[in-house]
Amino acid sequence: MEGPIENIISWFEEKKWEPFPFQKDCWKAYLKGSSGLLMAPTGSGKTLALGAPILQSIDPNKKGLQALWITPLRALSQEIFEALEKASIQMNIDIEVGLRNGDTSTKERTKQRKLLPQLLITTPESLQLLLASKGYETRFKYLRSIVIDEWHDLYASKRGALLELGLSRLRGINSKLQVWGISATLGDPLLALSVLNGTVIENEKVPDGWTIIQSNLTKEILIKSLISEKADRFPWRGHLGLHLIDQIGPLLKKSKSILIFTNTRSQCEIWFQALLSHYPDLAGQMAMHHSSIEKNTRLWVENALRNESLKVVVCTSSLDLGVDFAPVETVIQVGGPKSIARLMQRAGRSGHQPGAQSKLYFLPTHAMEIIESAALKIAVQEKQIEASVPYLNSYDLLIQYLTTLAVSDGFYPERILSEVRSTFCFQTLSEEEWNWILRFITTGGGSLENYDEYQRVTIEEDGKYLVTKRSIAMRHRFQIGTIVSDATLAVHFISGGFIGTLEEWFVSQLKPGDHFTFAGRVLEFIRVREMKVQVRLSKTKSSKVPAWMGGRLSFSSEMSMYLQTALTKIERNSKELTKEIKGLEAVFKAQKTESIIPDKYTFLAETFKTKEGYHHLFYTFEGRFINEALANLLAYRLSLLHPISCSLAYNDYGFELLSDQSIDIEEIETQELWSTRDLMIDLRASINLSELSRRSFRDISVISGLVFNGYPGKPVKTKHLQSSSQLVYEVFKSYEPDNLLMLQAEREVFEHQLEFDRLKRVLENINRKNTYIARCEKPTPFSFPIITDRLRARLSNEDLEKRIQKMIQQL
Repeated sequence: MEGPIENIISWFEEKKWEPFPFQKDCWKAYLKGSSGLLMAPTGSGKTLALGAPILQSIDPNKKGLQALWITPLRALSQEIFEALEKASIQMNIDIEVGLRNGDTSTKERTKQRKLLPQLLITTPESLQLLLASKGYETRFKYLRSIVIDEWHDLYASKRGALLELGLSRLRGINSKLQVWGISATLGDPLLALSVLNGTVIENEKVPDGWTIIQSNLTKEILIKSLISEKADRFPWRGHLGLHLIDQIGPLLKKSKSILIFTNTRSQCEIWFQALLSHYPDLAGQMAMHHSSIEKNTRLWVENALRNESLKVVVCTSSLDLGVDFAPVETVIQVGGPKSIARLMQRAGRSGHQPGAQSKLYFLPTHAMEIIESAALKIAVQEKQIEASVPYLNSYDLLIQYLTTLAVSDGFYPERILSEVRSTFCFQTLSEEEWNWILRFITTGGGSLENYDEYQRVTIEEDGKYLVTKRSIAMRHRFQIGTIVSDATLAVHFISGGFIGTLEEWFVSQLKPGDHFTFAGRVLEFIRVREMKVQVRLSKTKSSKVPAWMGGRLSFSSEMSMYLQTALTKIERNSKELTKEIKGLEAVFKAQKTESIIPDKYTFLAETFKTKEGYHHLFYTFEGRFINEALANLLAYRLSLLHPISCSLAYNDYGFELLSDQSIDIEEIETQELWSTRDLMIDLRASINLSELSRRSFRDISVISGLVFNGYPGKPVKTKHLQSSSQLVYEVFKSYEPDNLLMLQAEREVFEHQLEFDRLKRVLENINRKNTYIARCEKPTPFSFPIITDRLRARLSNEDLEKRIQKMIQQL
């Protein structure tokens, strides 16, 4: 009788496939009972590396859930479901493979409530909903293994931290549970394994019963820049790159299918319309994909890509992750991706099969991004990827999780505490913090105990914590998860057809008769009725483009390092300079006329005077968020020395202080204004920390259930949501300043927004470097993107273009 591995090999031989060594390693490790982390390139066969032995291990005679496969994307869950169901049929394994996500029908959910399939593919949120159902322990009692796909996307997010808590409960039900993570790109595999395992790995020793399997397949990534023949005429500002639309023409001719990635949904809409206008033959062959477009349209686009019925798809990060589009030949990235991992992930969308080369064409939107492309090429050659920072002690998640358990069968604190502490996120949770959280879910804590709505969980006579009110249970189930966004309104044709969703703040700016572009159509706004935006098709060519309140991307620390390496090569006129960089010779000459090109050992400061006042620019190349913090910090510290008012501007490359009086840059050094001493105190004083904390607290208040988002189809208006969370914030601030949720909001601002530890390292680097002060007669090419970012905020597009042309003529 053949064993499981022999069965898998026989099936591979029938399919005329040759298994890779890493797949065989996974089969052996899984069947031996190990847990672990698998790292392999996109499109190399990771799903079957774990899916095949799982299918072989499931007992067909035992009904109920035996294996769980968790993916962060609904589209990916659909693809894995189809692949594993097909594999089970072809290997003659008579089991039920099921799917459960936000799109699962009510009929299928009802069936699953009675009996879960033997292998279930689901999302992190659906797992939490299963834990919130009565009798969940019975459903999970035969569960033997869990696979978490795209682990690199989850482990350093709140979604991943909530999943950690779910895993701790499932391990509590079955201590021998096998847990596997799958990832294509990881900067720190041991850290990712630590989060998966729930312990801090010391001395780089993998824990007993665990393994890290890494494919020896090398994914070749080819990066080419799309630039015009006269690179020296490249614009020094802009985030769209539409001036290079002609460069896409040759790629359209030679590629069967192309993905064009943009960094925002607004850019996606603009590029789609521009391409359709410039290449009218694409009508019917091109589509758009982003998270605000209606679900069925997105699924149609994904299927059309697979069966090669679409030539071009303009998209955002909604297509970043592992959906298999083997037919995609070419990927175009519009603008800097800001991180090495993101670029490699997107490049991997092409050549999405074993051994195939991935091609990515980088379309820079302004001249500095050509230097970014050189930096990215160095990083890809050296195979460097950023390591992400996991969340620690996210009390809002623990409050939600405990309420989830209380909604189902209830929980006993003494049993659950050890499980919670077995997670990476809550490994240092103190007894005092635990007791505070228990008080919070039962009484609302010190300042809310007089309000019944915050007394969600009841303590039974035997010490069990349980939600007894049906209304509380219902509200909680609707709000499970960590994805918090601004209130959205559904967009419908007046005849009834659903198009997608827009954020409430954008819709509030529209008047009847206004035209806007959305989901590839020009629409006329008619009215809002019953929380639905009613529109009709419009024939006008001029229209607004919706904007979304998504976060702005900023350079990663590693991206900054490679950018400074590229600048060093330019400054030294290295023989390794690319053709694109050499094409910027005139630009570099103009920069050197007034200033220098800083290498990685030099900190550049520039000063010059215009009609606007005295400009002082500082170049760190450390990303937008770091430069924003540095600009505020320096302005504050200067104000302590002299009365001064400054206008601030910043981008990924540096920051500007514009003042009506000259700033003595030498004094900045002599007075040690770049010091890390009292950094936390000065940051609190220089940045509107209360406002940043309030914004962070709004998300925390929704996740923890303090504020209710609303029922499906009846969301709470953004202004009401904001005012509710702000009211609670002010109550805590006044009457309970040591409230853990308020302290968490401030901590998350420092750790994840201001990147406090990184900011400290940047200041230390500035102090180590040689400072070069360039006293210029006029703006330099390096200063253009920073200055124009400031001008854009107060000038119309037409006035801005005139101002920029005038500045260019002065160079």
